[in-house]
Amino acid sequence: MLVLATLLAGAAVAAPTGPVLVVEDVDSGERYLSVPVEEGSTVALEYTHSVEKSRVYDEYRVDGRTLVQTRMEFESYGWGLPSGADVENVDGTLVYDPAEPIVELETLLVSPGRIAGHTLIVDDRRYDLVARTNASDVRIRVEHRTIGDFLG
Repeated sequence: MLVLATLLAGAAVAAPTGPVLVVEDVDSGERYLSVPVEEGSTVALEYTHSVEKSRVYDEYRVDGRTLVQTRMEFESYGWGLPSGADVENVDGTLVYDPAEPIVELETLLVSPGRIAGHTLIVDDRRYDLVARTNASDVRIRVEHRTIGDFLG
């Protein structure tokens, strides 16, 4: 009976609790943010383009352990923006909404900037990346946690 209880306890500790979006320091690994997400959750970055001084919105979808870029909105063309993409002008905003995903990433590297004012949006929750990270370079990724991660 003790063996069975030990096996069941071990299985419970290893059972997955679900995906979590993690924002951590690139150099030290310090965790700034850990947000529960679901398959299909929307993760987005919104910021001001450094040269164009206009809003940029990059949208991703949680797909397993990857972030799949699904949409981009911007107000003018500039460095790093898809100048050759088939975009639609929606009330002055250029929208790139491709039928197929743009990019699939296991890790998204971001340099939150004080002038750019990077904001992380997870579903409908907004997080000021500059304030949370003191403008430090971060790695954003999805990980799957178990009960043991919370106990250990």
